[in-house]
Amino acid sequence: MNSEKLANLLDPLTKPARLVEKLDKGRVRCLACAHRCTLKPGQRGICKVRFNQDGELRVPWGYVAAANVDPIEKKPFMHFLPGANALTIGMLGCNFHCDFCQNWLSSQALRDPASKSCGKYVQKFSPENLVAYAQRYKADIIASSYNEPLITSEWAVDIFKLAKKVGLRCVYVSNGYATPEVLHFLQPYLDGFKIDLKCMSDQHYRELGGSLQIVLDTIELAHELGMWVEVVTLVIPGFNDSNEELWNTARYVSTVSMDIPWHVTAFYPTYKHTQGSRTSADTIQRAAEIGQEAGLRYVYAGNLPGRVGSLENTYCPKCQSLLIERTGYLVQANHITPQGTCPKCGETIAGVWS
Repeated sequence: MNSEKLANLLDPLTKPARLVEKLDKGRVRCLACAHRCTLKPGQRGICKVRFNQDGELRVPWGYVAAANVDPIEKKPFMHFLPGANALTIGMLGCNFHCDFCQNWLSSQALRDPASKSCGKYVQKFSPENLVAYAQRYKADIIASSYNEPLITSEWAVDIFKLAKKVGLRCVYVSNGYATPEVLHFLQPYLDGFKIDLKCMSDQHYRELGGSLQIVLDTIELAHELGMWVEVVTLVIPGFNDSNEELWNTARYVSTVSMDIPWHVTAFYPTYKHTQGSRTSADTIQRAAEIGQEAGLRYVYAGNLPGRVGSLENTYCPKCQSLLIERTGYLVQANHITPQGTCPKCGETIAGVWS
């Protein structure tokens, strides 16, 4: 399926935008992400899936390109209903073009011809169908992931409104390239926000299609708005694995809150970034130690199950008691009280536990 055929498939699966500013001469400004694309009739945004049709901004609605029920730890969230299942859904498109993207088939739709086969995964769904699907498979959470959820926020909110009415929690797995407008739009419905902090170099961020400061601002505002925030850094050899870079990342997260969990995860060569090496367990251990030395209370290692020792577990920051024991994405034991405290010393453990 070439790009034209894919566009012909996706463009009818849209609705008028709510995250939009009307301008003159039929132009519109999209407010879903920090690119703030100004579009003339017939133009597409940087994400390729939001577009101006005759003076109206059309946005994705009414389909998924992936839907799976799996542990919330896989997103990863470690302090959000441990052991719960999440129905994870995704659409197509992204506002970045990372050459190491592990979900590039869906994220680079309409941008990279190599992703042309993604159209065969598109299935029409309604918000009601998806909430019923989550309930049928005993999922406590609906997560928007796989592609960049910010660019499909109208669709997400329509799902989340229904999900919240039946007691489900809702989360985003995002690159954090948000506007204040979209964060306030999401705030009544979004319980958790996993944000990628890819590096602390604005030059590198611009190579990926974004800006460092925007992502930092998103982390701070999401935290201020009361969303449960966890931050993930994919540690890539030669890109962001120097001690200085990791120190800068950990220090920044600690200035927002020492209670924000920081995940340092291992990279494996993929997409266009195939010449580099995998991230070693030693590098991940070093990154985690830097996070702990920076004062972060909860530091986790990912993508190396069974090879990072205690860095898969949650410990009390006060008495060091083992609170949650994990193997990979599986919770083996959870000793945190229903009130979210350490059963031994009574310390409050930051997170969403019930």
